[in-house]
Amino acid sequence: MMMTTLRPLGLTLLFALIGAAVLTAVGFPAGALIGAALAVAGAAAARVAVEIPPRLRDLAFTAIGVSLGSGVDPDIGRHLAAWSLSLGFLAVSVVATLFAGAVVLRRMFGFSRETALLATAPGTMSNVIALAIEGRGQMEPIMVLQVMRLLALVLLAPPMAALFGHAPAVPPARVPMELAPLGALLAVAYVAGIVGQRFRLPAACLLAGLVLSSVVHGAGLVTGAMPQWALFLGFTLTGAVLGTRLTAVGLGAIVRMARAGGVLIVVTLATSFVFALATALATHLPLAEVWIAFAPGGVEAMAAVGLSLGFDPAYIALHHFARIVTLLIVLPIAARRAA
Repeated sequence: MMMTTLRPLGLTLLFALIGAAVLTAVGFPAGALIGAALAVAGAAAARVAVEIPPRLRDLAFTAIGVSLGSGVDPDIGRHLAAWSLSLGFLAVSVVATLFAGAVVLRRMFGFSRETALLATAPGTMSNVIALAIEGRGQMEPIMVLQVMRLLALVLLAPPMAALFGHAPAVPPARVPMELAPLGALLAVAYVAGIVGQRFRLPAACLLAGLVLSSVVHGAGLVTGAMPQWALFLGFTLTGAVLGTRLTAVGLGAIVRMARAGGVLIVVTLATSFVFALATALATHLPLAEVWIAFAPGGVEAMAAVGLSLGFDPAYIALHHFARIVTLLIVLPIAARRAA
């Protein structure tokens, strides 16, 4: 029985590691994340049983959060003032992306208001699914369109960022954290994330790792970045999780909604890019870095993409935290009004 249970996990990890290693070796942007996602999604499409247990998924998201928070330093205060305009643009971008996608899905494809809003929500997928389970909107189109947009963003974001000419080929070298503080951070953040899930906090494990790591690094209690080997494993596991999402919706459902999904991806990408471009022009920040922070994908996935491309982890962390807060405020209100 145990061998039967472990076999899908073992195959999933094997495919993920092979995909991650291959794309990393050829220097593909965000190679570990995308390689693992493609390999596992391909295996799922070929009807191989793939699975990542929820607790292992949570550990991967916790590691990404801890790594993001490690970019915060005691001088974070001076960054906050410089990034305030960018954060303001982000909040408007999230709302504009949400409503632009919802209008398109309603008018072009006839979805209800609730379904269109939840299918478009740019991040916090767990929160969206929880709202759908409670009876808001239709579960299948929400799930399918969310997964399609998530996988498309993970595949498209790194090459697009590289085209903008500001994505560093190699992340700047940083002294890695020692194992003792790293282990303690992961353990405490993991437990806090599990507790947060019980209160239906979106992206709870990533958020717990991000906040805890930011606090201790900002206070100077811990220094150093996530070791490269741990980061590689975190990206690989996160990519594997994204790849397994294909099994939750099925190829048939994706084919049926391909047109709606394609239009939604184009509209939400274009909307977020307009705001990212305006922000980059107004703040003189690198366009690629701003766009990754604004990109309308899942919070965990986009945070991992930004981190793997070597962008400023403090900037990426702060903006994805702001995106979670914005969605927590806007989405339930919008869903209630739509109902």
